[in-house]
Amino acid sequence: MAIKFYNTLSRKKEIFKAISPKKAGIYTCGPTVYDYAHIGNFRAYVFADILRRYLEYRGYKVRQVMNITDVDDKTIKGSQQQGIRLKEHTEKYTKAFLEDIKTMNIVPATAYPRATEHVKEMVGLIKILLKKGYAYKTKDGIYYKISKFRDYGKLAGLDLKGLKAGARVKVDDYSKENLSDFALWKFWDPADGNIYWETEFGKGRPGWHIECSAMSMKYLGKTIDIHSGGVDLIFPHHQNEIAQSEAATGKRFVNCWMHNEHLLVNGQKMSKSLGNFYTLRDVLKMGYSPVAVRYLLLSTHYRERLNFTFDGLEAAKNTVEKISNFMKNVKNGEDNKKTAAAIKRVRSEFARHMDNDLSISEALKAVFEFINTVNRVGGGKKAYETMVGFDGVLGLGLGKI
Repeated sequence: MAIKFYNTLSRKKEIFKAISPKKAGIYTCGPTVYDYAHIGNFRAYVFADILRRYLEYRGYKVRQVMNITDVDDKTIKGSQQQGIRLKEHTEKYTKAFLEDIKTMNIVPATAYPRATEHVKEMVGLIKILLKKGYAYKTKDGIYYKISKFRDYGKLAGLDLKGLKAGARVKVDDYSKENLSDFALWKFWDPADGNIYWETEFGKGRPGWHIECSAMSMKYLGKTIDIHSGGVDLIFPHHQNEIAQSEAATGKRFVNCWMHNEHLLVNGQKMSKSLGNFYTLRDVLKMGYSPVAVRYLLLSTHYRERLNFTFDGLEAAKNTVEKISNFMKNVKNGEDNKKTAAAIKRVRSEFARHMDNDLSISEALKAVFEFINTVNRVGGGKKAYETMVGFDGVLGLGLGKI
């Protein structure tokens, strides 16, 4: 059966066709390293991990790139508030993020490019956009002219006439030609302190959106198989990535856009003011295991909103314990003809559901039916190995039991 993924751009499920046979390139929007990553961030990272693991389960060699945004308004503000260099500030949180990734048993990306180490590539891309007439200079920066890009707004399903200025864009009625145009390069401002790069444009720093286009092209080429991220990034970030990338190369930027839905906490948007804001480290300090957190984050389909509750986390903890007990029991058990039939059935069902846009809830249902059957008819090494095979996708550490 062919793998099908829901493509945000076409708004339908499409058969996945990699650019190169049995090879897949994935660009995953990574963290802005100004603070510790919260559980909402990790929903996106666990989703991307499941996506990567399943493609590998189906025989693909995956090259995954996850950017580290280590220069933007938030990182600059954070370093200035602490009175330390930008690199010192961002390295602290980059290190913490990579530690958290390991804690959550997320397969490391093939590359973690830092924005600050790819300014040369960004400048080169901006030069192309200026030459082609998609960008223009003002007194405070270089902006992208969205009116020149015919399909602007298509990813987000927006009417170009109704667009407003995007997030992270400093609005200046007198410098930009259009309020919706976005910054590619920001000329140095005293508020930036000593954070700038000397380029042929003069002193300045890159805009947020150009960073991902430059880094994805360097590591994955002009066209990417899959680009993943949260729904909050569809507009303006991913829409702007499309505009600047396709204007520069004349080629399709991404073949399949995959976005995970929001994580809510007790039915509400996570917010420090509501007292329901949790980093991964906060949750672990409460005594919950990383595997329980991981299970809770992966057990709801990525395109459905996930309501994070501590009751749900307790249930996830109990479910993981049930699976662990099963693994311990079958490790020293014996297989039989009924076990073999159950294994054949669950392997087929698992692949069928995961092929259908990573339908994890249905795939897990098949796994638990298998567990109940084996508990009833008996099972041993082959049942154990079957579960370890599924764990190559789930990442719960079952092979260590």
